[in-house]
Parts: sequence; C-alpha cells; structure tokens
Amino acid sequence: MRAVAAALGTGAGSLYRYVSSRSDLLDLMADRAVGELLAVPAPIESGIEGMLVLARQQRDLFRRHRWLLDPLTGPIHAGPNALAWFDHCLAVLEPTRAPVSASFEAIALTTGLASTMVRGEAGRASFSFGSVDPDLHSHLDRALAGAASSAPSAAPARDLFDRAVRGLLRGLLETDADAAR
Repeated sequence: MRAVAAALGTGAGSLYRYVSSRSDLLDLMADRAVGELLAVPAPIESGIEGMLVLARQQRDLFRRHRWLLDPLTGPIHAGPNALAWFDHCLAVLEPTRAPVSASFEAIALTTGLASTMVRGEAGRASFSFGSVDPDLHSHLDRALAGAASSAPSAAPARDLFDRAVRGLLRGLLETDADAAR
C-alpha cells in the first residue's frame, strides 16, 4: 500500500478512504486488467474454437500483467469487467448446449490453464529432472530418452496450449452436453 501511495504522491493512510484493504485494491486492479479483454474484438467462432480464441487472449493478458497471476490464487471478487468477460464467455459457449455448470467449469478451467501455462513459461528454462536412475525410475528414463531422440516441433508452446485447451473443453463440454440430452 505504501508503494502505491508513493506512486500516487500521497500517504498510505489516504488510500484507505477509497479501499479498505490491500485485497480490495488488488481486486480493483485485476478488474481493470480484465477490462483489456473486453477491448479485443469478439471471436468470430463460437463454441470450443471461440473459447480457444478467448483463452489465447487471457494468456496474452497474463503475459502482459504477470502480477495478475498472484491474485488468482485467492478468493476472487468479480468487478464489472470480470462479470462482462464471464458473460461474454457464456455467449461464446452457448452453442455447445452444455449444462450451465459445465460452462462455468469450462471458463474457470480455461482461465486456470492459461495462467498455469504463463506461470510455467518463466520457469521452463530452469526446470530439469537432473540425473535419473533407470533402476528407480524406469518409465521416466525411457520417456526422457524418447523425448531427447524426437525432433522438436516448430511451435511447441502454442501447439501444447491449443491442444490442452481444446482437449479440456471437448472433454468437459461435449461429454456434459451429451449427458444432458
């Protein structure tokens, strides 16, 4: 709060006239950032492919505002921009005819996947299994040997993200939509 107050040229106590806590301030900041998603043109497609477009937009938002990853770990208090974004996602999902609960889960899990992928991008270069004892971890040893011998794809991160979002949404929405019929 002191850093925010200093950036605004006021005292920390002055901020408490507008927000009751640091948590409230983070909620306002997060809602403001989510407002950037509303400025992006709506996807032409609906359903799963439309949600993939929205998931990419969320991933880009998390890349621009990495600080936004931290407030997502606690309780979320949706402001007007978050409510509008959620409503927009529901409109994109409407043609799937999945139950409302599955649509809510799809939005939450897509957001979670986008944030997790961005969080992982920062640590990807430093992650290593180190030395793997083939006697103790035979499956991991074979998997790593196979991965080392295969040629990398041209765009593995995007392909992985797209495949993960599509797979998650197909599994959740198409299964639930079939069950609801």
